[in-house]
Amino acid sequence: MALATFPAPGLALDEQGQDGPSGADGHATAHGLEISLPDGVTMEMLGQRSLETVALQVMLDRSRHSPGVIDGYMGGNTRRAIRYYRQANGLPSGDRVDKPLLRSLVETQSGDIFRQYAITEEDLARSFDDNPQGFEEMAKRDRIGYETPLEMFAERFHMDRDFLAALNPEADFTQAGTRIVIVSHGDETLSADLDRIEVRKADNTVALFDGEGALVASYPSTIGSDEFPSPSGDMEVRAVAPEATYYFSPEGREWGPDKRLKIPPGPNNPVGGIWVDLTKEGYGIHGSPDPQMVGKRTSHGCVRLTNWDAHEVAGAVEKGVRVVFR
Repeated sequence: MALATFPAPGLALDEQGQDGPSGADGHATAHGLEISLPDGVTMEMLGQRSLETVALQVMLDRSRHSPGVIDGYMGGNTRRAIRYYRQANGLPSGDRVDKPLLRSLVETQSGDIFRQYAITEEDLARSFDDNPQGFEEMAKRDRIGYETPLEMFAERFHMDRDFLAALNPEADFTQAGTRIVIVSHGDETLSADLDRIEVRKADNTVALFDGEGALVASYPSTIGSDEFPSPSGDMEVRAVAPEATYYFSPEGREWGPDKRLKIPPGPNNPVGGIWVDLTKEGYGIHGSPDPQMVGKRTSHGCVRLTNWDAHEVAGAVEKGVRVVFR
């Protein structure tokens, strides 16, 4: 199987920063990067997606400056990740895809962009069922899990569901032994001595800093709304719940049912099953049942990340870490 790789550091990159053509044979050149699609995958399967953007998103994901859902489209979350990667790596500010950015990414994140994964019996040893939409019906369930194996694999591999399906049009995601093409995403393990988290409302970003003041990670986020704004000022991490039950109370809320409810854990419960509790009552950093909407849809005041980014944050923080809303 031919996997997408990049030239060794030091090979020439396009001085003008222009994309080259993407051929029907699955070979593309962008800014001097040569990329090959896996065997059996054609450019037509990608539709309007850019192979170059896929490569950029994968490298950013591995760099801890998350583009959110890897989907092959150059959207706001990817441009946000570029800005933060530039800041963290001493590059000129902005969201331009240029020679210095790609050289830095190639030197630090070079490697396969695609790989294969064999579906296991363990993967499928769980229930997949449609989830109810209302809180009251959710509260009757034992778990708010994935609805389909496709959804589960897309989230595990940080991918858009349609993109994963497009790369594997003949795959049976319900059959153990099926081999699927995925992207070589980040591993959700952040090793850093965190000093503070900044929740930056102006650009929908959660930024993590170490004890030296260095920016070590950034994530697209949904942070409140005009109707339900997030707080301002300082607070701290109080606790972490990686398998969070969601407790709904109608007190002080102008939305939702009129009674207290306990919604069981799972990746599709209202907080994505992950909760980083903050010292302001009722506020936290959490996951989302709709990863493709992070950074694009408002929240009820809390800080919403994709589930994989929320797992990464939850695994890196400790009680007492400072959280600054600004």
